[in-house]
Amino acid sequence: MTPGNGRSEQERIGVYVCHCGTNIAGVIDVEQVAKWAAERLNRRGVVIARDYKFMCSSLGQELIEKDIKELGLTRVVVAACSPHLHEQTFRTACQRAGLNPYLCELVSIREQASWVHEAKEAATEKAKAIISGGVERVLHHEPLEALHVPIHPATLVVGGGIAGIQAALEIADAGFQVYLVEREPSIGGHMAQFDKTFPTLDCAACILTPKMVSVGTHPNITLLTWSEVTNVEGYVGNFTVTVKKKARYIKTDLCTGCGICQEKCPKKVLDEVFEAGLGYHKAIYTPFPQAVPKYPVIDRPNCTFFQKGTCRACEKFCPTNAIDFEQQDELLTLQVGNIILATGFDIMDGRRIAQYGYGRLANVFTSLEFERLSNAAGPTNGKIVLRDGVTTPKTVGIIHCAGSRDRNFNNYCSAICCMQSLKFAHVVKERTGATVYNFYIDIRTTAKAYDEFYQRVLEEGTIFVRGRAAEVTDAARLEGEEGKLIIQVEDTLAGRQRRIPVDMVILSISLQPRHDAKEVAKRFGISCSSDGWIIEKHPKLDPVATMTEGVFSAGCAQGPKDIPASVAQGAAAAARVLSRIQQKEIALEPVRASIEESKCSGCRICNNLCPYHAILFHEDRMVSEINPALCQGCGTCVAACPAGAISGTVFSNEQILSQIEGLLLLNLDEKQPAELAPA
Repeated sequence: MTPGNGRSEQERIGVYVCHCGTNIAGVIDVEQVAKWAAERLNRRGVVIARDYKFMCSSLGQELIEKDIKELGLTRVVVAACSPHLHEQTFRTACQRAGLNPYLCELVSIREQASWVHEAKEAATEKAKAIISGGVERVLHHEPLEALHVPIHPATLVVGGGIAGIQAALEIADAGFQVYLVEREPSIGGHMAQFDKTFPTLDCAACILTPKMVSVGTHPNITLLTWSEVTNVEGYVGNFTVTVKKKARYIKTDLCTGCGICQEKCPKKVLDEVFEAGLGYHKAIYTPFPQAVPKYPVIDRPNCTFFQKGTCRACEKFCPTNAIDFEQQDELLTLQVGNIILATGFDIMDGRRIAQYGYGRLANVFTSLEFERLSNAAGPTNGKIVLRDGVTTPKTVGIIHCAGSRDRNFNNYCSAICCMQSLKFAHVVKERTGATVYNFYIDIRTTAKAYDEFYQRVLEEGTIFVRGRAAEVTDAARLEGEEGKLIIQVEDTLAGRQRRIPVDMVILSISLQPRHDAKEVAKRFGISCSSDGWIIEKHPKLDPVATMTEGVFSAGCAQGPKDIPASVAQGAAAAARVLSRIQQKEIALEPVRASIEESKCSGCRICNNLCPYHAILFHEDRMVSEINPALCQGCGTCVAACPAGAISGTVFSNEQILSQIEGLLLLNLDEKQPAELAPA
């Protein structure tokens, strides 16, 4: 692009510079920048340049609207914060004034200048360059119209924990179809494993089971347990989902859930999932008494019939002939408009923290193991005992942040560990009368009634030791330490090292993403953070949406959180879906790629690279074509095409190169760059 192309003479551009309180104005001389833009960029079509304290406010927007109408502006550049935050705000303001919203350019002088620089003069000069680039870029913007696509009223919810259950019920209660897919034989998730919930100490099963029953009996919910999503195609409003429904080897239309098959099955299998390795289930089993659905499933790898072709005791004793060893996996195809991912979390393998001795020292338990140990329906019927199954502990040590807030493992806080540890302390005291030590870094009890619960546990006599436990050993050295576990810790309040002998150690183990979280994210066309949690569209303003339209996240799939927060997020995701369904169609941003067929060589490089599967290849014409409804405008294909046949709206080569020229201040006039430096 050259200064003499004539285009700027036909355009009337308004430049608006935001103070953002002191976020921008505290470092950048905003008034000078606005004055500079009016004087030096007038040759590029700028007819007005203003600064305002809060440009995103209603008054700031009205200022822009008024200028568009009165001055006949044909382009608008707003210099403020990240487009991720307020691009839509200013586009809408332009639209209200009668200007096509895509003739507005938002450039970031907050994140890219004021927030990353301390020197006021340098930051001010950089802001001028950024605005210059925005002006050059906006000259090549084209009027665009949003793409409107219809929304299929059915919704897919993946994950049957409390967040998925809440989301499914909210949508189903509104009268719309929901497919709830859960990989385990029953819904309920981790909450079904718990005994009590903090801070109210409600029975977890008592508050969860009614919701599970509602899901199982709801006319608008199709419950697909023992199932997994294997493929997802399509786009917001029109997803085609393939679900693999694994064989239960049970005819569910005949099964009454009487349990005779489980009673008669001679084979016991260590339950590594629901009972956390502390209990057993039969080779045909339901995970727990309140399971929904009530139908059992045959554990094929451990079933004697599938191993040796013998036994068949369950089949012989079933009064309704519901056992079917010939049953096969099924592939179901579902049409849905929106997807909610509520896939939950895993707990970290305690063996990774070698210094705490889990897996090596018998009486070191993880938090999930203790949940099952203290559960009335658990392997010990709620009796808190050591691994020998008999001895009641007299002293118990609870170690907070086991694997959390630790750069060697997980650098983040797991959100539930403090309250979980306080709950454990209360339960141990209540049932055994043991002396309880809590080893903590900080106590984080921020939600409603949480700190009151902390005060209650203090009053009950729990001993709190501030300091990260260094190690757990069985190296008894003093009289009375025989058979004990020794917790070595620096008590930072007392300012000394301590050796504390206990009978049992409970590790409040870190929450972490599901082991296959990144594979699942790829399947649904979304992204995960470096830790593995689903990345939200915006961590503050849009924590349930993802960067892929029509795909939402809820609960611990998005990050560690407790039950109330998971329920709230499940409901929030459902509300977002319901708003889409009730609109019946959605307007998609026209930021899409397109292929010029005459230049396409049919190399198919773009087909293999597209993360959204939006590019089709026509064998008859040997050219590729982009489905605009599927395309998310990421630009991968544009960059990869060796023939330069693909271009992207809003991010065309002309726009990008012009912006670079503007940033370098090379195209203000025909002088050399050194002479262009503003006074």
